[in-house]
Amino acid sequence: MNIDKDLVAAMATPLVLAILVEGTSYGYAILKRVRELSGGDLEWTDGMLYPLLHRLERMGCIRAEWGVSPEGRRRRYYEITEAGRAQLTEQRRQWDTATRTLGGLWGMAVPVTGA
Repeated sequence: MNIDKDLVAAMATPLVLAILVEGTSYGYAILKRVRELSGGDLEWTDGMLYPLLHRLERMGCIRAEWGVSPEGRRRRYYEITEAGRAQLTEQRRQWDTATRTLGGLWGMAVPVTGA
């Protein structure tokens, strides 16, 4: 499925923050979790994820720390902060409103087929 880039960008921040609420993670694991949650419909690249992670770190929503993987490789681990939890709460409120609003219209519409 080809999802519009504006929609992908809009959902990126709350998606990453929600993944990090599950626990500390690293880039490749976040990419894998996005793919898993979307049933394979979202295939993010490093080029999309890492600028987002850097921005969230600058905003104080996440913190990053170098560590070592079980295989012995250096890896950057990301963890959500209290500011990130507050941001996720606000993002979720906004998405709930958008989902409820669209659902009110789409619940009455003819279902989309052939997607």
